[in-house]
Amino acid sequence: MKSIEDIMAMAQNVQAELEKAQANLDTIEVEGASGGGLVKVRASAKGRIIGIAIDDSLLVPSEKQMLEDLIVAAFNDARGKADTASSGEMSKLTSGMALPPGFKLPF
Repeated sequence: MKSIEDIMAMAQNVQAELEKAQANLDTIEVEGASGGGLVKVRASAKGRIIGIAIDDSLLVPSEKQMLEDLIVAAFNDARGKADTASSGEMSKLTSGMALPPGFKLPF
């Protein structure tokens, strides 16, 4: 059985690794797209929006609603990919830990 000091040291190490991993998430970039690539949104795995690209062919006043829908779809696609990238990075960190079944770290 491990001593309380060992457990506390291990917890501090885990916290430091989590902070490092969280900072790393902002350096991972994903791209969401909609309309066959006519609207693209770049985001970090942490969910920060980096940029948006809209094809010139969509810049027609009569197509405003469609463009708005495509932007929302691209944002949602980017968010989903950011969540996947984030989960992948966090699972790398926790793969060596003996966590109880169902235990999730706060992300």
